[in-house]
Amino acid sequence: MTSGGSYWDSVAPRILIDFDGFWWHRRESSSLLLALLMVLISASVWRIARVVSSSRWRRRSVSELKPKPSASDARNSQTRMISDIVSDADLKTLVANLEGKFDGEEKWENVIDKRNGLLSYTAKCCRPKDGPLKYLSSTVFENCSTELLRDFYMDNDYRQQWDKTVVKHEQLQIDEFSGTEIGRTIKKFPLLTPREYVLAWRLWEGEDKTFYCFIKECEHALFPQQKKYVRVRYFRSGWRIRKVPGRDACEIKMVHQEDAGLNVEMAKLVFAKGIWSYVCKMDAALRKYNSSSQNALARHASAVTFIQKVPPEVEIEINTIPLSPVEGKEAIGEDKGKKFLRRPSKKVITNSLIIVGVLCLSHVNFSLVAKVAMAGVLKKLSKREASSSNKVSSSSVIGS
Repeated sequence: MTSGGSYWDSVAPRILIDFDGFWWHRRESSSLLLALLMVLISASVWRIARVVSSSRWRRRSVSELKPKPSASDARNSQTRMISDIVSDADLKTLVANLEGKFDGEEKWENVIDKRNGLLSYTAKCCRPKDGPLKYLSSTVFENCSTELLRDFYMDNDYRQQWDKTVVKHEQLQIDEFSGTEIGRTIKKFPLLTPREYVLAWRLWEGEDKTFYCFIKECEHALFPQQKKYVRVRYFRSGWRIRKVPGRDACEIKMVHQEDAGLNVEMAKLVFAKGIWSYVCKMDAALRKYNSSSQNALARHASAVTFIQKVPPEVEIEINTIPLSPVEGKEAIGEDKGKKFLRRPSKKVITNSLIIVGVLCLSHVNFSLVAKVAMAGVLKKLSKREASSSNKVSSSSVIGS
């Protein structure tokens, strides 16, 4: 037992030492593995951080190379949008239309031909298949220069003084690079909702102090459509002012087309009845338009300020087109008024007014006061029509 005990006593410490060494080696290996893992993770994080930092630097470098948008860039972008509204292509179309060259076969009807001592006016119209009435007119003003007539036509502030149909006009924007101007006008229509026009126009100057203008409808962010006005959605108008050969006079020839939401036949009749009076008022206002008015126009930047030259290629095309003779060039001095539209009978007019009145009364936007007034007019017209019918019937009975 002594020998066996001494053997165990001698072996046990070595076993314990080897056992402790085993755990010590295992703990050392685990520490090395953990340290190696930490090194690998750190290296991976460092590489990822380096890649991210490098890509950010590259993006920053590219963005720094790109020019930052400035206020002038924003203005130029907006200017390009305005410049595209009215183009030189519109001028080319206008030049052709003024000489009677239109797309398609359009049947024209003479409307009016009147003149007095200082003024002559002629107009004809046609009804296109896919649009509102189109008018082609010529007005000749005696003792007038083309520059004066141009300024008079473009002076919207002065127009509010003599044109009683204009309730309000305001300039919305002017592009000094293209010369395009945008404005808003409110016009009153008797017994109807006022019409709102948001238009863009542009001026060109050609040879021999000849001027062109083209106007068309557009939209503007400052003035979305309002319920209290009827927005005119289609408006195309253009004119040419030129000297009259051999006379101290100038002519403005105009092609005009708009859709103001009116009955076509009634609009034609109203035009024929009222246009000569309107042109005479225009002539009277022109005679009062003086240098002080022109100076007031010059103080405000407008399409006249930034008028463009007619492009050379368009000028060449103009020179190749034989210009039509000036309308109404006969001797002016007596009223040789001619109206070509057939005057309807009183019965036709009464019936037309009754029909229009009924349509107006059925219109949703028609005001209450206007409806009451129109109802009274319709009542009187109906009584007058009935009485006239009774007279006719009684006379026929007596005659029989």
